[in-house]
Amino acid sequence: MGKAIFFDIDDTLYDTSGFAKLARKAALSAMIDAGLPLSNEESYSLLRSIIKEKGSNYNKHFNVLTQRVFGEENPYLIALGMITYHNVKFALLRLFPDTMSTLIHVKKQGYHLGVVSNGLVIKQWEKLIRLDLHHFFDAVVTSEEAGCEKPEPEIFNLALRRMGCRADKSIMIGNKFSEDILGALNVGMSAILVNSRLTAEEEDYLRKNNLEIDVASHIGLIQEIL
Repeated sequence: MGKAIFFDIDDTLYDTSGFAKLARKAALSAMIDAGLPLSNEESYSLLRSIIKEKGSNYNKHFNVLTQRVFGEENPYLIALGMITYHNVKFALLRLFPDTMSTLIHVKKQGYHLGVVSNGLVIKQWEKLIRLDLHHFFDAVVTSEEAGCEKPEPEIFNLALRRMGCRADKSIMIGNKFSEDILGALNVGMSAILVNSRLTAEEEDYLRKNNLEIDVASHIGLIQEIL
């Protein structure tokens, strides 16, 4: 296979940070109305600590929350929270404005497209399908399949093998410097940092290690870079 581009998903193709906070707060509000004996502030603080402890890909945050509040799981409140969260999340699921046109552009430039994402296989496919992006990608590789998360080399190497392409003919596009950019550079890929800016420390790291990357403040600028 010829030249390839791999994309991260969350906060690269769509805004996950904004909708996730709103969806979690809506879920907690519904749980409070149904009998969770906490304030909005208390419940959100507790949920955030559980997410930090268990990781964002853990799928039983509300189970743990009710366990800690009541001393045992509350199936009714757990189900109510999960359904409210997913309903709000999917209602708010939106691509960044230039995502679709950028994917069409790079396809027309002859690139094969793939995904490299930290997350669960089914959840990542669900996002791509709901966003109507799944048909763009020839390969989708997740940390669940690789057995490790970005920036570990194996997840990138697995993606390269699955796509059947060489690292020196591949580009990684993502919003996180350590996970997406350094991870890709360390296996010999090129990289574009998107929807983000380099810190002074990151610029210094690149300079000291004689590394170069492109930076795009929004995904639409990739069309000008490539």
